[in-house]
Amino acid sequence: MKIVGIVGGMGPLATYDLANKIVANTRASRDQEHIHVCIDCNTNIPDRTAAILGGGEDPLPEMIRSALRLEEMGAQILLMPCNTAHYFYEELCSYLDVPMLHMPGETALCLKKKQISCAGVLATDGTIQSGVYEKVLGEQGIRTVYPSEEEQRQVMRIIYERVKAGRPDITGIPVSAILNHLRTQGAQAVILGCTELPIALKGIVLEGCPLADPAEILARAAISYAGGALVRKI
Repeated sequence: MKIVGIVGGMGPLATYDLANKIVANTRASRDQEHIHVCIDCNTNIPDRTAAILGGGEDPLPEMIRSALRLEEMGAQILLMPCNTAHYFYEELCSYLDVPMLHMPGETALCLKKKQISCAGVLATDGTIQSGVYEKVLGEQGIRTVYPSEEEQRQVMRIIYERVKAGRPDITGIPVSAILNHLRTQGAQAVILGCTELPIALKGIVLEGCPLADPAEILARAAISYAGGALVRKI
């Protein structure tokens, strides 16, 4: 099987959440049937949203360093568990000798297979304003809807003040109202388009409107690409 490398640190909890999802989604009866995974949890990578919206330090040099370190470790396919970082995807790939899976693109393909025609997106300001998801969803004929301005501030609180700060809870944040607003706009599914969100929203259910976890979608795509066996989805 191919060796998988994770360009991590964006953030640390999301990095190991992806690694756990690779293990959990691999059908294996012994250690040797699992995927060989290398992780570079590079917490020196500057904030992606700050860079995209202006004034923040460029994260690309550190992202390149991580990816090249993983190549040196033998990684044959790379993953990046940060949706916002995919704004830099094409430029990053120009420095690589191995392929990197595109998490938003894999998510769009997954929703297309499920015949979703409109998706809500919860993500960082950087991901939304750069159109990372709008582009790949549009290519699959999927319309995109977003939270209101105030709701988006609450989403950013979950990401930065809760999960990135090491306390992944949603106490006091009107998550249900935000999700229901996306559904009233026509969303048939809601993408948790920041890898911190599935950590905080674990166990949340929106009846009739599934929550899509790009990290799990990426994990399953990586397992298939690496030649592993997938656990059957329930």
